[in-house]
Amino acid sequence: MATTTSSFMFLKSPTSSPSPCHTRIGRSFKLIKAQSDVRKEHVVIVGGGIAGLATALSLHRLGVRSLVLEQSESLRTGGTSLTLFKNGWSVLDSIGVANYLRPQYLEIQGMVVKSEDGRELRAFNFKQEDQSQEVRAVERRVLLETLAAQLPPDSIQYSSRLARIEASPNGDTLLEFKDGSKLLAQIVIGCDGIRSPIAKWMGFAEPKYVGHCAFRGLASYSNGQPFEPRVNYIYGKGLRAGYVPVSPTKVYWFICFNSSSPGPKTTDSTMLKKQAKELVENWPPELLDIMDSTPDDTVIKTPLVDRWLWPAISPSVSAGRVVLVGDAWHPMTPNLGQGACCALEDSVVLAKKLAAAINSNDTSVEEAFESYGSERWPRVFPLTIRANLVGSVLQWDNSLVCSIRNNIVIPKLVKLGPLLEHTNFTSESL
Repeated sequence: MATTTSSFMFLKSPTSSPSPCHTRIGRSFKLIKAQSDVRKEHVVIVGGGIAGLATALSLHRLGVRSLVLEQSESLRTGGTSLTLFKNGWSVLDSIGVANYLRPQYLEIQGMVVKSEDGRELRAFNFKQEDQSQEVRAVERRVLLETLAAQLPPDSIQYSSRLARIEASPNGDTLLEFKDGSKLLAQIVIGCDGIRSPIAKWMGFAEPKYVGHCAFRGLASYSNGQPFEPRVNYIYGKGLRAGYVPVSPTKVYWFICFNSSSPGPKTTDSTMLKKQAKELVENWPPELLDIMDSTPDDTVIKTPLVDRWLWPAISPSVSAGRVVLVGDAWHPMTPNLGQGACCALEDSVVLAKKLAAAINSNDTSVEEAFESYGSERWPRVFPLTIRANLVGSVLQWDNSLVCSIRNNIVIPKLVKLGPLLEHTNFTSESL
């Protein structure tokens, strides 16, 4: 029996050993019929975002060719910026792109926390806490373009929107696209984001909404932005905001607010900007000035979601020769700034294990994927929970609790060192 969800038909070979993630889908499966018009590929990466391109480039550095399938007509260069800590930069160094990016972006020196009335609660210097720390905000568009530019020609196939997935008796995977074309892949790496069709096919639940939404934007100053290179946080009641200089001419900002539901999806960026400004109209004036300097078309609104990878309950990261990377496996809230960093970490860890399996007879691809999951799960599961809890604490809307947070917890108890321990990941050069 075929099960269809969101236009995907999820099918599996009856001759392969059933895994927990597939038994949820059903026990009657359809075999793939051999067809002469089916294109064959060795390693296929589904998704051309940060995780997909970083995985492709990591494999390329290790001598393994892959094909990236991107559903859009070109690189999805929308969005604003993302903050990368030293673990993210370590990965970018190891795959050979960090030095293309560093000259374009400011190194952030520290962090300051304020209350909604502008009172400074605490300030930190990153180097004083950790001399090896490196923090820079990077435009998502530039990061994607930089990764893509390092790949061999024809590494990315655009307009590849999946319609159906099937598993064959020999472990290969058939991918069928909306235009009717088909591709038979020996190895599939799902890097297709928080709403991953590959993850759904493997039995993963939809990411869970955590009760907060975020507005984001990227301000532009043609004559130069006036801010010091530090992260600025402003905390209110059930509402918080922040901004960080990205480059000499750009400043990223966000506003996070409590909401019982994600609400209707709105693409009118002018309306989104208006709604965001109304939330903080009486807050420090520099925040409103930054928002006024923001082109409307950079403003986005997103509901915050995550997925907790419970041991013995959640499906495995891999099913045969299909595996997940980044948000497709472990979507997390942005409260620790680790979503992109962890996706980059995933990419190099997986690439090393997969390349070793491909280039030797000692380890199978399936064993390499299991080893990847065993190594990465203890890293990403606690971080997902921690990011969720930090966000919940910062979104408190009780006046007394917020007063204790602003007058006792942040000024006297918070230490930056323990807050940044999760950035202690080092990637060796590929």
